[in-house]
Amino acid sequence: MPIYHQAGNIPTKRHTVFRKPNGKLYAEELVSTHGFSSMYSLVYHCHPPTMVKHIGEAQPIAPKIAREKHLKHTSLKGFEIKPAGDYLESRKPVLVNNDLYISLAAPQQSMHSYFYKNSQADEIIFIHEGSGILKTGYGEIPFSYGDYLIIPRGIIYQLVFNNTENRLFIVESFSPIRIPKRYRNEFGQLMEHAPYCERDIRRPQNLETHDEMGDFEVFIKKQDHIYPYVYGTHPFDFVGWDGYHYPWAFSIHDFEPITGRLHQPPPVHQTFEADNFVLCSFCPRMYDYHPQSIPAPYNHSNVDSDEVLYYVDSDFMSRKSVSRGQITLHPAGIPHGPHPGTVEKSIGQQKTKELAVMIDPFRPLMLTAEAIAIEDPKYFKSWNEH
Repeated sequence: MPIYHQAGNIPTKRHTVFRKPNGKLYAEELVSTHGFSSMYSLVYHCHPPTMVKHIGEAQPIAPKIAREKHLKHTSLKGFEIKPAGDYLESRKPVLVNNDLYISLAAPQQSMHSYFYKNSQADEIIFIHEGSGILKTGYGEIPFSYGDYLIIPRGIIYQLVFNNTENRLFIVESFSPIRIPKRYRNEFGQLMEHAPYCERDIRRPQNLETHDEMGDFEVFIKKQDHIYPYVYGTHPFDFVGWDGYHYPWAFSIHDFEPITGRLHQPPPVHQTFEADNFVLCSFCPRMYDYHPQSIPAPYNHSNVDSDEVLYYVDSDFMSRKSVSRGQITLHPAGIPHGPHPGTVEKSIGQQKTKELAVMIDPFRPLMLTAEAIAIEDPKYFKSWNEH
């Protein structure tokens, strides 16, 4: 995230003597990306972050591909993913390729007994239902309905939920999550035409230093395996840090839609990007204001990207009926469009309350066994008049 931030206590200069009140040195750690050539943070620990006491047997968790090649419009009933107590067990990948994994989760318990680090992907966790606090060594981020939690790879975290009713839409990206380049000037500042600004970005707060020794279990994900590590010091023993590599949050409710006299294409809804996919937010907005405008989208042929829509709330202008948590996948190679009757129905409408997350990956997605289990097998016929 290209906003410099600092918290806690740090020395005046990097890589210089920084001592505890008892005279011992704090342990400095550089957390860097792309070697030493991209964003990084400098973290100061009470103890070296290398004190490993035990490593358990790695557990394979690779997605089980059930439909690798396909050319069929597909719908998944997302809320049919059953709740699970444990956060990691609740994460069910449904759509995957070599650039990203899309998962659904319905965890019922907070991560009080362990910590988690994804060392193979950046994460975007969209909060559909539930609230709580994202805890990291960098500080805390409260979250609630509609929040995107962006957790860069390599950051150890815990999710603490306020209750048992939680629904999450999770994207794991194997390339860094970025704010679209066209929203930023040459200095990285968000420009006036961007649909959100720095004031909307929530950074970690309330840094609490855990200067503790003991047995602390950290589950680390790497190459589709979970490695159980036991460290001898608390992962959140940060006394201070500064830099650009840290978790942050942005609410879909703070996205300011771009509208026009005629129907605007999906890129105006873009929120984030990575190397081979984009993520967009469809939010409540005024419809097009040309006197002859048709608010419903036109038929569209996906030539070189799949299209995924995750329906969050309210009706969607181009669909006869949608349910909360529903996912539609419209693969590249065949056209899709508004359902019968929705085009005529949209004429003259002034606004929409729809809320949805869209992902356009530029390489085909595969369906997992978990996806097949919640598939609506008749969806591809839903454009038929009768």
